[in-house]
Amino acid sequence: MYWPKRCSSALIKRGTVAEVPVVRPGTMAVDLLSRILYRDGLIIILDKPAGLPVHQGPSGGPSLEDDFAQLRFGLPRLPALAHRLDADTSGCLVLGRHPKALRRLGKIFREGRAEKTYLALTCGVPEQEQGRIDAPLFKQTRPHKGWRMTVDASGKPALTAYRVLAARGDVALLVLHPRTGRTHQIRVHLAHIGCPILGDTKYGAGASDAGARLHLHAARIRLPLYAKRAPVDVQAPLPPHFVSTLRQVGLPDPS
Repeated sequence: MYWPKRCSSALIKRGTVAEVPVVRPGTMAVDLLSRILYRDGLIIILDKPAGLPVHQGPSGGPSLEDDFAQLRFGLPRLPALAHRLDADTSGCLVLGRHPKALRRLGKIFREGRAEKTYLALTCGVPEQEQGRIDAPLFKQTRPHKGWRMTVDASGKPALTAYRVLAARGDVALLVLHPRTGRTHQIRVHLAHIGCPILGDTKYGAGASDAGARLHLHAARIRLPLYAKRAPVDVQAPLPPHFVSTLRQVGLPDPS
């Protein structure tokens, strides 16, 4: 694995992280039953594995949706995605079990009432211990190169709150709360402030290479799903590659 100079201190040993196995498209079937974090009559929350798209893209290939039949639990319909996570992002993924549930979830997500907490390891330490990244995002299509999100004044408003939990050398452990739900928001915002996520080959600007692993984890979600009950509050354990890197660089496990 390649690490850029500013993240290549003795704390990070070349190749160690890459030895940790990950779910890759086309390599194994996913046992979704073992990844259920929460289930009731309306929703299922899964611990999504890193390295597997949630749905099939234009180029085809395996996806998490391929195995949703495991999650029917006697209902006539398959559950459906209430939101998205990037293919290489792990953690809390919410499914609606039927159309009524999806409508309720859609309203919660549209109104910004879903409280999402992410953990990230970054190449670079933010100047401020905590802050807000307020930078609009625009989807840029590049001929023969596909698309990417960019910070652009003409884009849609995007806001991410962050706090540095710990840092060692040039590597920082951050907790993040996206206040909007733009595509690749956290990844672009952290790259924008000069602290790209370790393993981000798309926005990392040298923070990684093709053999690296994205260190972004959807650690917790709180959903005000029921009027007369406390919010559904679910946490997902850190994936093995994230835990391995924390140990390698000498940072505490926040869980």
